[in-house]
Amino acid sequence: MKLKFTKMHGAGNDFVVIDAINQHIDFGPEEWRRLADRRFGVGADQILVVERASSPGVDFRYRIFNNDGGEVEQCGNGSRAFVRFVVDKGLTRERSIRVETMSGIIAPRLEEDGKVTVDMGAPRLDPAGVPFDSAGLVGRPQGVDTLWPLALTVGGAEQEVLVSVVSMGNPHAVQVVDDVDSAPVAETGPLIEHHPRFPKRVNAGYMQVVDRHHIRLRVFERGAGETLACGTGACAAAVAGIRRDLFDSPVRVSARGGELSIAWAGDGQPVYLSGPAVTVFEGEIEI
Repeated sequence: MKLKFTKMHGAGNDFVVIDAINQHIDFGPEEWRRLADRRFGVGADQILVVERASSPGVDFRYRIFNNDGGEVEQCGNGSRAFVRFVVDKGLTRERSIRVETMSGIIAPRLEEDGKVTVDMGAPRLDPAGVPFDSAGLVGRPQGVDTLWPLALTVGGAEQEVLVSVVSMGNPHAVQVVDDVDSAPVAETGPLIEHHPRFPKRVNAGYMQVVDRHHIRLRVFERGAGETLACGTGACAAAVAGIRRDLFDSPVRVSARGGELSIAWAGDGQPVYLSGPAVTVFEGEIEI
């Protein structure tokens, strides 16, 4: 079949966005992997699928597939691309919409300056809800957060990293580093992603604190590898850092692909993610 698509990005985190309302889509993991392949397909970190809502009180259903073909619960940068897409394509006249995902309802809003703000909901902070298996571990308090030790084997040597565990609808393990440019993301990212204490795997965040309102961040994403930006990873890092009293809301997050802004009022409150959503090109591919 010929598939129409739009290539988009949010701070360098790139997507193939598909209208599954006006064209029939029945793909499995192989087709999603081919579409996301940077040599044999279009190329993307994630594929975003726009579907009709299946629940009352929401406008659309939002599905996300990583470039390994697996479906995941949430994608913050993708949610901004989603609202830009449905507005630009005339699928809605509203600038603020409610969208159902695997992990619940999100509320993205297209701002007058072209940026998009998303109510990502309140983070889950209990280890079991991330999910993270903390059995037998001794957590280390910092602020109101708990740091959990992860044992890793790197190059035959044992080492331990301390992480905050946060769910933004998808699981995150956030560690603080002195310098994100020299952080061992390629070496330890896959080890953390597949660590047995995360039964659904995890996104590994590496956070450098610049000042009380600015951090730098790299994220090794579950099922996608390191990306130029990760919206839920930025939210999780902000939540972890604020709870550890390392900085304050709002916080500017500098990713390799651009700038994001996070606002969070504390435990039990929703996290607000703001940043760009850019259309790169339109296309059609035979699948």
